[in-house]
Amino acid sequence: MKGTTMRASARRVPCEKSAQVTTRRKKSVGVRAANGGDEVPAAWPGTAAPPANYAKRTTPKPISILGCTGSIGTQTLDICREHPESFEVKALSAGSNVELLLDQIKEFKPELVSIKETKVGELKEALGSIKSELGGYVPEIAAGVDGMCEVAAFPSVEATVTGIVGCAGLQPTVAAIKAGKDICLANKETLIAGGPFVLPLAKEHGIHILPADSEHSALFQCIQGLPEGGLRRIILTASGGAFRDWDVERLKTAKVSDALKHPNWDMGKKITIDSATLMNKGLEVIEAHYLYGTSYDDIEIVIHPQSIIHSMVETSDSSVLAQLGWPDMRLPILYTLSWPERQMTSEETWPRLDFIKMGDLTFREPDNKKYPSMDIAYAAGRAGGTMTGVLSAANEQAVEAFLNEQIGYLDIFKHVEQACEAHQNDLVTAPTLEDIVHYDQWARDFVAEQTGTKVPQVA
Repeated sequence: MKGTTMRASARRVPCEKSAQVTTRRKKSVGVRAANGGDEVPAAWPGTAAPPANYAKRTTPKPISILGCTGSIGTQTLDICREHPESFEVKALSAGSNVELLLDQIKEFKPELVSIKETKVGELKEALGSIKSELGGYVPEIAAGVDGMCEVAAFPSVEATVTGIVGCAGLQPTVAAIKAGKDICLANKETLIAGGPFVLPLAKEHGIHILPADSEHSALFQCIQGLPEGGLRRIILTASGGAFRDWDVERLKTAKVSDALKHPNWDMGKKITIDSATLMNKGLEVIEAHYLYGTSYDDIEIVIHPQSIIHSMVETSDSSVLAQLGWPDMRLPILYTLSWPERQMTSEETWPRLDFIKMGDLTFREPDNKKYPSMDIAYAAGRAGGTMTGVLSAANEQAVEAFLNEQIGYLDIFKHVEQACEAHQNDLVTAPTLEDIVHYDQWARDFVAEQTGTKVPQVA
């Protein structure tokens, strides 16, 4: 599948940046792979195998969780609650939800917790009020970005679950990598925006990046033990979202309420819109390229309305391997925590796949006219460098404008593509962390100016 050509003549919004950023951009021009992406080492180049010296665990794996009060964090703690013999929570990082964090502290008794600076006093007061319940136990308290980094790199943990949304999760993820912690990856910006910087760092420190996203977990499971050169093609499955049965002409009248009617399940508003536009799959294409080193020409998207097959790989001899299961984010999270082992689960809380109840599995070719996000994402991926982060951030801001009914549905694609076009002359092909965060904010500001929306400042 070929990407679109971004028009260099698109209106550009000037942005202020340091002379160092400009110098780095000029020096990095030409650092490209033959496929058009960045010359970065894939996390799992076509195969996966346990470390040569791996021995089956006999004690619980110590972990830390970034974003413990969010969806990924609470589901991770559900797993730890059910399997205390396998996982031990050592450190937790929350945003502003003091009440939920307090409950988690009481239950799991982590050694270190981190929270937003403005909530530290409230947390300490709450802990003081239940001093008798804690029986002398008091966790160390940290705050802000430094606190998140302390949680991520906590000395006794072996793996860090990265459930923080956005570029705010990059710095603590980098801290965890530098401290030698395996990454249970649930933060998409780590690879979509940060891949060119994060992957070489992970290789340098010898850590594993284990995907917690359902599609990439499916691919990761399918490549276990493949021989070198055995992976030929990646096939990402997509539900098709709210508009999979709409014709292109009807999309002109699409409203927010229409886009939020996902045919299969209830999710947050942002991801539901991304499912409707299929931008979620475009972003996953980029993640797949960085995770598995597969050429963009060999990564495909297929509409699979039942959402039972979570993704597939084709091997060099044309066999196709698929991972199937009921849609449940806990399973990929569990696999990231357990790998290279498999955890026995109960049938009560982890329903087994019933093929009779499952029924038929069907597939459709995605319509590029209905889903122009695919072409935009493939083009951004082939450009590489900071372009993929700009794509993600611009999309996030455009979706926010649509949810606020400040732009129409089809305007999402227009504003994202314009941001990517405007970034072409400033593209940094071998970015630093500073570059990545800078252009993430730039993309949000660009779309905010076009749409008249407010833009959050990246920490």
